[in-house]
Amino acid sequence: MNKIVTVSAALLFAVAGMALASGGADLRLDPAPVHRLDTESLQRGARNFVNFCLNCHSARFMRYERLKDIGLTEQQIEDNLMFGTVRIGSTMTVAMTPADARNWFGAVPPDLSVIARVRGVDWLYNYFLSFYRDDGSATGWNNLVFPNVAMPHALWQLSGPNRLVSTEFDNHESALAAAIAIKGLASVEPGSGGKWHVRIVAADPDAPGSMTPVQYRTFVADLVNFLDYVSEPSKNKRISLGIVVVLYLVVLFVLVYALKRLYWKDVH
Repeated sequence: MNKIVTVSAALLFAVAGMALASGGADLRLDPAPVHRLDTESLQRGARNFVNFCLNCHSARFMRYERLKDIGLTEQQIEDNLMFGTVRIGSTMTVAMTPADARNWFGAVPPDLSVIARVRGVDWLYNYFLSFYRDDGSATGWNNLVFPNVAMPHALWQLSGPNRLVSTEFDNHESALAAAIAIKGLASVEPGSGGKWHVRIVAADPDAPGSMTPVQYRTFVADLVNFLDYVSEPSKNKRISLGIVVVLYLVVLFVLVYALKRLYWKDVH
């Protein structure tokens, strides 16, 4: 058994060494400032999702009535988040058919019901922050987290048309140190002649969006928080119940410890 573990560890180290030697890109993500129990953030995220994502992307495993779990009333849901003849018990789907989507976009936009479980909240948060102008792409946009993505930047009017900024370094160590110092989204990529590049997405000062960078990050955090909730709505109840159980056990421990001291006071 020990030999198997030793061989497995050696193989893992060998694979890691080969990956490092191959000079692959090192993508450093900015942690997503999301909190599933923040109901106000979830409500804003639901608004953002309906207004900007639900036109093309569905969430067909999520029903509108489940939004009552994040503090919205049925009337608020119907007045602000539902359109047309949609009913409160309906799932969050789009009117666009898959055939129309293929004709218009070349592919069907993916359903976002479980995207947060597939990609993770950090990946999603940085994905929405890393769009930049690229005249060489079919849509005119590219993405640092998802290179050559087919999706255009649907939120560009909010964030502004960002630009890609690249800085060259003589070696990998210097590039990695610079990327760590940025304390945010950065990609360390190999260049020619042994050079390394640190690439970031920066706002274009000549074409600002309708939101400030701080406001846009809050907007994206709320959206990602809601997508995380949609991927597993019942998780919020489990977290809340877990907090109650832990508090109960803390109180019980105090009482049991006090009872123990009472029983043993004559012995000590």
